[in-house]
Amino acid sequence: MRRRAPRPVGAALDGVTATLAPATLLAEVQRVWPAAAGDAFAQASEPVSERDGVLTVACASAVWAQELDLMGPDLVGRINAALGAETVRSLRCSSAPAKGWR
Repeated sequence: MRRRAPRPVGAALDGVTATLAPATLLAEVQRVWPAAAGDAFAQASEPVSERDGVLTVACASAVWAQELDLMGPDLVGRINAALGAETVRSLRCSSAPAKGWR
């Protein structure tokens, strides 16, 4: 059976990248972070570590850290919804940017 048109390369790449990505909660959160946090927060912060369900997020400034801290419970819900499991329990926001901040 011949195909009439080529398959989209995106479908093939999704399968390949899923097998290459490390199977850690932090990696999964980093993958869904832009969609869960929103564009503005995703540009000003990044998840840098996770331990026992507590996600540490490095922020560009103390203002961003405080804003994320206030939105913590809602954001945790959106992250867990994007992951499809209740794996993140809380956020810990730091105003010390990660090394090599954007």
